Amino acid sequence: MPQLDLAALPDLPVRSALTRIGDELAAQGGAVLVAPPGTGKTTLVPLALADRVSGRVIVAEPRRIAARAAATRMAALLGERVGETVGYSVRGERKVSAGTRIEVVTSGLLVRRLQNDPELAGVDVVVLDEIHERHLDADLLFALLLDARDGLRPDLRLLATSATVAADRVAGVLGDPAPIIEVDQRSFPVDLAYVPARQRERTEQHVARAIGTALAESDGDVLVFLPGVAEIRRTAALLDDLPVEVVVLHGRLTSTEQDRVLRPRRGAAESSKQGSAEDGADDSADGSSERLAYRTERKRRVVLATSIAESSLTVPGVRAVVDAGLSRVPRVDHRRGLAGLATVRVSRAVADQRAGRAGREAPGKAWRCWPENEHQTLPAYPEPEIRAADLTRLALELACWGTPDGSALTWLDAPPEGAMEAGRSVLRALGALDRTGNVGERGRRMADLGLHPRLARALLDGTPLLGARTTAEVVALLDDDSVTQSTDVVDAVRTLRAQRPARWTKEVDRLARLVGNADRKSPAHRTETPAQPDLAMIVALAYPERIARRRAPGSNSYLMAGGTAVTLPPGSLTDSEWLAVAVADREPGRAEGRIRLAATADEQLAREAAAELVTVEEQVDWVDNDVVARRVERVGRSRWRNTNWPNRIRSSSRTHSGAGSSKPASVCSPGHRRRPTCANASPSSTKPSARRGPQSTTRQSSKNWTAG
Repeated sequence: MPQLDLAALPDLPVRSALTRIGDELAAQGGAVLVAPPGTGKTTLVPLALADRVSGRVIVAEPRRIAARAAATRMAALLGERVGETVGYSVRGERKVSAGTRIEVVTSGLLVRRLQNDPELAGVDVVVLDEIHERHLDADLLFALLLDARDGLRPDLRLLATSATVAADRVAGVLGDPAPIIEVDQRSFPVDLAYVPARQRERTEQHVARAIGTALAESDGDVLVFLPGVAEIRRTAALLDDLPVEVVVLHGRLTSTEQDRVLRPRRGAAESSKQGSAEDGADDSADGSSERLAYRTERKRRVVLATSIAESSLTVPGVRAVVDAGLSRVPRVDHRRGLAGLATVRVSRAVADQRAGRAGREAPGKAWRCWPENEHQTLPAYPEPEIRAADLTRLALELACWGTPDGSALTWLDAPPEGAMEAGRSVLRALGALDRTGNVGERGRRMADLGLHPRLARALLDGTPLLGARTTAEVVALLDDDSVTQSTDVVDAVRTLRAQRPARWTKEVDRLARLVGNADRKSPAHRTETPAQPDLAMIVALAYPERIARRRAPGSNSYLMAGGTAVTLPPGSLTDSEWLAVAVADREPGRAEGRIRLAATADEQLAREAAAELVTVEEQVDWVDNDVVARRVERVGRSRWRNTNWPNRIRSSSRTHSGAGSSKPASVCSPGHRRRPTCANASPSSTKPSARRGPQSTTRQSSKNWTAG
């Protein structure tokens, strides 16, 4: 590494604390750095640490864009190209060399690296950046690093950085306790204004109105925080008539598109030339090449962003912030079998971080899209993902680490046992864990793919059936369903094959290689319409409990095998009796979920893909002085066939029941494994006796699919 001259580094607030940070890590082995956005903690600290140690410095970022941006900025400070002294590694992309001393990685990737090399050979320091965001991968990584340090690497130094002041808990877990180093931000004043919504005003209309006010009452660019890409698109459509350049910033853009937004423009303030990436972030979004209404002659920009721009990235030229007050976070509804992203109100800490973006380079102003009297009702801090998210992937990583329940680890917040058991149940059904909860070769293979275990199962089991390329195309779509606005999986894949968006194509290539791609044809040469049953099979392999059947002829309501009712919006799938549902969500207060992405299925596919959920229920009941026997076949809770037994069997039942008997005899269908239990009934009554329902015996699989 080139000799570092600390005096030559940008005059950012953290520079005054660099010597103390190094001293505390050398003496204590761990420390917590509390520094608001804009202080230089993500870029200057790793450079200073690498100058003091002989081994490598690993910086763990919560998101890919943050890793790339931080590495790019540090390399620029050294006057080098990325991949020399400073490099980065994210899923599907790596720029490092033999001389790399500082490597910036995503938290999830470092978890995988730690699983393969628990000692982290050659690494002297790990920096856990933005630990206050409490992402699931970051919490898991923190726990695994503490365990590795305690058992294998007592010399490994850990630095946790946070943009909020709630550092006592982190310090208590990291040390006894670890020292806390605080750096004050030298920021410009930011005025606050509150813009409540009008009656019946949609989010995008509300935000667009606030943007108009911000443009009229401020100078410079406007940074707008929205919960997701759908809201970004709708808001952008309302800004077409404004004399501004509208650009978007979210985690699913290509690196080139992201860099274009973060790069200082000609004529920007000199302070912004010091770098466009001081810290890092990423979110749910669309993978298409979006630069909405990009016009180079316009100097003022409106940057529509997700939470990606909250605390880790510097967007140059911003003087005003408009905050919708919403964020999209992972949630799981175990009762309904739905997992996905939920829109929630931001915390006060997040709102303050967002507002602070207006004062990074000059005095600014922030417009908050909620009433001022509601601000104190917001939660103080974001809820840690580990408390509410799907923990199936976490459970697999813990099994690979050798502590399936996680009880041997030290956590900031221990994973809830109910969610952990739900995750382990899914993993057993996937074949990733055995009955005792131990991980086998298949489970480790699934973990190595870098996918959710459900998608890993679809990739591994779908490839022998349909080929690596087709399977990879669908799995890449399911892993990032925001690349399409279609409800039909077949239509989505056909469009993606024709348009070949860079991010989706790159992931398809990666996945196909991982499972041994025998079909070398790229999507550019595959524009034909894929077969509906093929794609439905891949969806069903990932989500067998989401096999759904129409509840009534002509209805748009379906019942999934897991028991959740879902509604299909108008479109190409409305004639489908059976569906393999890939994505469904539910609005608060609504009983039924909404189908977002699905493929047409049939009964045979349901039997094959959801074999573990197929049950046979034999019911014997007394109705109108007669024994009524039925054989009911289901996929989970969705009934697909109801067959009456032959009359001769019912007659035999009456004969054997005997005169005066109060119950019909038990009847067993030929070849069935279990004897049904008859319902309470009386032959002297003309209608069934009062009871909770017909008693029955159900033959069920021992494997249980739950939400995850």
